[in-house]
Amino acid sequence: MSILFLDEISQELFQELPQSNVASSKVMLNIDSFNIGQSYVTAKIENRFGDKIGMNIQGGTGGIELQETLFNIPRLKKFHFAYLQTTIKNNGRLLLRKLPILGIRDWLLVYEDTLFLLAVKDAYDELEIRLV
Repeated sequence: MSILFLDEISQELFQELPQSNVASSKVMLNIDSFNIGQSYVTAKIENRFGDKIGMNIQGGTGGIELQETLFNIPRLKKFHFAYLQTTIKNNGRLLLRKLPILGIRDWLLVYEDTLFLLAVKDAYDELEIRLV
């Protein structure tokens, strides 16, 4: 079975995607629903302790600010990029993006145009994030 990609960017990034299964560098988020604002969407997601935290996705040049209770990040390990992967509901195509890690916040903040537009359309409900 071949993988269907949403765009050429996703197909190119799939070739460089690390296949590491290190638990501290990977998280799967289940998103119940998005709330639409003027230039962003928000959602509530559950961290590894069972607490609800906020996620914000907005358009932009690309970047991510991590929420530390989502990840088991060893203090000495420095991650530089995050791969975000999701499957589009209506066509099963794979969307993959590589974003620079900008820092850590109280919310998970994602700056990426395509993920924002697809969230407005409620086109996905899971998002996998891998840190490298």
